[in-house]
Amino acid sequence: MNRIDFENAFTEVFCFDNGTDVREYQALIHVSCGTLPYAKQLEAVINAYNGLLDRLPDTQTVFKRYFLSDAANQADDIVVTDVTDCAKSIIQQAPLDGTKIALWVYLMSGVQTRLSDSGLYEVKHGVYRHLWNASAHNLAANSEYQMRLLFNEYVMQLAEEGCKLADNCIRTWLFVNDIDLNYGGVVRARNQVFFTQGLTVHTHFIASTGIGGRQQDPNVLAQMDNYAIDGIKEGQTKYLYAPTHLNRTSDYGVSFERGSYVDYGDRRHVFISGTASINNKGEILYSKDVVKQTQRVWENVEALLKEADCTFDDVMAMIVYLRDVADYEVVRELYAERFGDTPVIIVHAPVCRPGWLVEMECMAVKKTTSTEYAPF
Repeated sequence: MNRIDFENAFTEVFCFDNGTDVREYQALIHVSCGTLPYAKQLEAVINAYNGLLDRLPDTQTVFKRYFLSDAANQADDIVVTDVTDCAKSIIQQAPLDGTKIALWVYLMSGVQTRLSDSGLYEVKHGVYRHLWNASAHNLAANSEYQMRLLFNEYVMQLAEEGCKLADNCIRTWLFVNDIDLNYGGVVRARNQVFFTQGLTVHTHFIASTGIGGRQQDPNVLAQMDNYAIDGIKEGQTKYLYAPTHLNRTSDYGVSFERGSYVDYGDRRHVFISGTASINNKGEILYSKDVVKQTQRVWENVEALLKEADCTFDDVMAMIVYLRDVADYEVVRELYAERFGDTPVIIVHAPVCRPGWLVEMECMAVKKTTSTEYAPF
């Protein structure tokens, strides 16, 4: 990990370079002066992003996510200011370092990007088309109807690209406004759509994070980001279970995979879903103890990574979600002590069960050599 300092901001960057023409970078941009007004903080983030591009002139941005402290008053300025042509996610999940805005950026070299006719952002290299989508939302009557429409629209977008939800979608992020109230509707909608698309406990689900997050419009109760790949073969995507530590999510009525990975001829991508302090019976562990819950989260994620033949050293970036802002300092210190060299952001975002105080997700990458699949 490299830290790059800019005026009023700094960037943590992870680079994966296996000697091919596609290098990957994940960067977290943080404001370094939380007392600045929002306009100045946004300016610092944009300038740091542009400064990063200057240092990586042969890269393309494929995905962004802005974390905001007050989307109702802040999102419009991003839409006007940031005209980057990529999938752009904007969500209210306040950075807990006392700032108003932070940015997660995923960049690649050697790829071609464009907005496809379906509305998905295409990132192309070799035989693969990586299809990103962000900030999808609607204004249906309740969270269940909104989520159902989001998935139905996404299924149609994938069909326009010659893809299917069950075969090509690799990762989803579901942001739920007032998650304690609205998560049930989101779960029902996802379960129903997945069943109709052939996604069951007997086939597979999709790696996902379902977490608290608010869009600019308070009437938006569910927002979705997603990622699919065209060109992958049957068996190229595999699913992670870590049964010694975790149970199947279907045991308690939800439908997502704990994690998954995609093998290419030259690398493996590992996607760890939002993971909390849970055991293999589906029980919450260490109620009301954020330190022990954090340590159990690490154990669970480590078990999932191990199943993909990876370790925390292969992790590109981490997103940590806290229910209670008062837990920030202790969790920050825990992560800094164990993962000082890994880009990390800690945001305010309640987990789907009130008893879970902390959740984390991450993506890992490692070099492989295989003739079974085409290179990335």
